Amino acid sequence: MLKDFNENPYNIEASKITFAEVYEKWSKDKFPTISDSNIKGYNASYKCCEALYDKIFKEIKLMDLQRVIDTCRKNYPTLRKLRVLFNQLYEYAMKYELCNKDYSQYVDITKHKDKNPNKTDCSPFSKEEISSLWVQKNNRYVQVVLMLIYSGVRISELLELKCENVNLEEHCFDVIKSKTENGIRKVPIADKVYDFWVKCYNEKSEFLVHADDGKKFTYNNYCDSYWEPVMELIDAAHKPHDTRHTCISMMTEKGVSPTLIKKIVGHSGAMSLTEKVYTHVNVQELLEAINKI
Repeated sequence: MLKDFNENPYNIEASKITFAEVYEKWSKDKFPTISDSNIKGYNASYKCCEALYDKIFKEIKLMDLQRVIDTCRKNYPTLRKLRVLFNQLYEYAMKYELCNKDYSQYVDITKHKDKNPNKTDCSPFSKEEISSLWVQKNNRYVQVVLMLIYSGVRISELLELKCENVNLEEHCFDVIKSKTENGIRKVPIADKVYDFWVKCYNEKSEFLVHADDGKKFTYNNYCDSYWEPVMELIDAAHKPHDTRHTCISMMTEKGVSPTLIKKIVGHSGAMSLTEKVYTHVNVQELLEAINKI
């Protein structure tokens, strides 16, 4: 090592710099020169690289970069942005002699071009599985699953829901944070699960559905602590998103109009211009629709 160093001296401190530190230094130079939207794009790509944060940049190999690409479960356009981030960081690192080789140029994203890793197969709960849930209705974990089924909300929307946005008197709640514009909506509370909502509300936590310490659930924490035990209890293999499909299927089976279904579940891009602009639905209509299931 001494022989190599004497033949080709390098900055000892620079040789210890991590991926996260390179990103921080690069972003300080880069961000003042680009738009806010581009900054958000780079930050979003950086969040996919958590496995690299503490790695010495100089020691990162192609397989480390490729593993991030192959396991981050992002679509092709997002992977292109991620590869651009790698290119930018390596260009910066090579300029300041923080590494000896640019592995980013060899990162392969072509095998993901025609794939959508976030696409999930529709797998509604069967009538037998729903009956099994009702048999266990006194189980707190089961109650949350039934609340999901009889509202059609996304699991992220329920975990983000605060008690201040729940109106028990009007039997509804407001989704104010959602993945889509149409997701911002008023959702009815079905009579069948109303008592479960009241019970959660009366726990006086900031978030309606929360961890045992009263704090907000992360998705993984909810799945591990609440969801999986229920699936084992009823001998089923569903994902939380299946509750949404179940609600839609049940309303369709009961003859609820497509417009009302879209209003309740907040389908992204599903509503026609006429439905968006000219169709006004009050809470009572939404309640009547959800109470049919």
